[in-house]
Amino acid sequence: MSGYQVVEIGALDEWRGHHGGFDATRSRDGRRVVDHELTMQYIGMTANALEPGEEAGYWHVHAKIEEVYVFLSGRGQMGLDDDVVEVGPGTVIRVGQGVARTWRARADSIGELRWLCIRAGGDELPHLPDDSTRLPEKPMPWAD
Repeated sequence: MSGYQVVEIGALDEWRGHHGGFDATRSRDGRRVVDHELTMQYIGMTANALEPGEEAGYWHVHAKIEEVYVFLSGRGQMGLDDDVVEVGPGTVIRVGQGVARTWRARADSIGELRWLCIRAGGDELPHLPDDSTRLPEKPMPWAD
């Protein structure tokens, strides 16, 4: 078995066609749980798309998991405890344990609100990745 896997999640404008969730009761259009398709051990990721005016419809909080939301297109808002933060292309929000969160696509968004949610738990990451080794003797694979 190889130490890597590849899955195609499609172009941003195809994400709304996904239907998924962590289980059948939490599935919805515009969600793909990518880590259910890959053998991921320490991180998880969903690809998400909401139509203008659509919202999550619930708040949630994690006791152990930290999340990073990377917004790619559209305009929306995230509720974070008692705050509301505007989000759009290029916005990255880290949400720690114990912080309540929800989100919505603004009704006036031009196009869908699309984002990746990356989840991780476990040991704290070092400031510098201290487990890497450079391989200067390995030639670059590009044929051009």
